[in-house]
Parts: sequence; structure tokens; C-alpha cells
Amino acid sequence: MFENECWWITGASSGIGEALAEALAGRGARLILSGRNTAALAAVAGRCGADRCLVLPFEAADTAAVPALAERAWAWAGRIDGLVNNAGISQRSLAVDTAFSVYERIIAVDLLAPIALTQAVLPRMVAAGGGRIVAVSSVAGIVGAPLRSAYSAAKHGLIGYCDSVRCETAHLGISVHVVCPGSVRTGVSRNALDAGGTARGESDAAIEAGMPPAEAAAAILAAVEAGTRELVLARGGEAHLAALRRSDPDALFDQLAAVVQGGYASRMTAERK
Repeated sequence: MFENECWWITGASSGIGEALAEALAGRGARLILSGRNTAALAAVAGRCGADRCLVLPFEAADTAAVPALAERAWAWAGRIDGLVNNAGISQRSLAVDTAFSVYERIIAVDLLAPIALTQAVLPRMVAAGGGRIVAVSSVAGIVGAPLRSAYSAAKHGLIGYCDSVRCETAHLGISVHVVCPGSVRTGVSRNALDAGGTARGESDAAIEAGMPPAEAAAAILAAVEAGTRELVLARGGEAHLAALRRSDPDALFDQLAAVVQGGYASRMTAERK
């Protein structure tokens, strides 16, 4: 699997997307690399083999541009065997303090953008006889996490969309894989929006102690190979919370409410100082 396949990765300039690009290149895949940072994408392409990569930068929330981008992407290799919807932006703010514009921005990037791209690629995949769609959600897409109400809303929605697409297209040769990472050592917290929509600029201790992106990428590719439809890519307490949401949701709700009441938000603020 993967050798000589064509894979389109969004958010490919850093973090999990960058690690997936390098892992897929090591398996002999051709790559379409998307994101906003053209220079960073070019650097990833250089490490992956520029002659086997198409750098296709775009703003994730510019859904009007997606049909033309999908046309160009498909034409490059004559097919797309796998689409990885990885681009996203997180949040660190209490709902009571958060401007509605933050919800609009995060839902545009984390939910509507991957839906738009999948909708543009899916009919072509079906016509070609099959393909694989990988959506990077989050443990916060299973658990309504404190300080992440917009992020959780978008990532919950992404799981629901993928569940529907999976059951509708399995008989057409489409495999849909949802990945729910916990803490992975990326810039996700540094780039997260605060209550007013400004990038936070600081990471979290949990993120800095998280799983290396290369390890996450290896687990994701193994899950795709195994046909795993939902991968909770988390350890310890984060994995426990995801499991508790499905086994005993009332216990989870009480546990998280106690965490907030115990000063979680103020501790997160203190970490930035």
C-alpha cells in the first residue's frame, strides 16, 4: 500500500501533516501538499522529493477556490488515492468570553473546509472505483473539552460528517478513516485562538510533552493499512476521557466540570506567563 499512490494532504507544512508527508514519501507515494505557507510547503517537498510532489497552497476557508484546486490536483497524477484533511486551528478560551467571530473562523477552517474539499474529491474517487479519506479530528471531537467549545463543535461535526460519508460510500470502494489525536507535539496550542480571535502565541505543557508527530504519522498509516475506521490517537488520561464519553458520559461530565471549577482555566493562563 501507498507505493506510487497519490495522496493530498492539507496542513502539510508542519506537525502531523508534515510528518505524514515524510512518512508517505518514504513509502513511495506521490504527494500534493497544501497549506498557507508556501515556503514551508516547498521545504517539505524538498525533503520528500520535489519531483514527486505538487505544492498547492491555499487558504483552507476559501471554499470558493476548492473546485478549481481539486481539478488541478486530480489532473496532476490523473487520480487521488488518498485525501488527508488535516489543516485546522484550535482555541483556548471560555465560551462565556469568546466572540462569535471565533466560532465562525474555527468552524470555517476545521469543519466547512474539509467538507468542501471532500465533496470536491469524493465524486471523482467514486468514479475511479475507490479511494481513502482520512480526517484528523481530535479527542476534543469526542469529548466536549473545556476552553475549546468552538474547536469541539467543529471536530464533533467532522466526525459526524465522516460517519455519514463512510456508510454511504463503503459499497463504492471508499474507505473513511477518522483520527482523534490527543496531545501531539505540534504548534496547535501556540496557534490556537483566544477569546478575541488572536493567536495564543504560547504552547501548553501537555502539548510539549505529547506524542512526536512522526510517531503519530506512523500510527495513522498503520490504521489506514489495517482498515481502522476510527483511531483514538491518545495516551493515558486523554484516552480515558474519550472512552468514558461512550461508556459513562455522566461521569465524564462531572469530572470535567470539577476540573473547571478547580481552576483549570486560570492554570492555563498561568502557563502563558
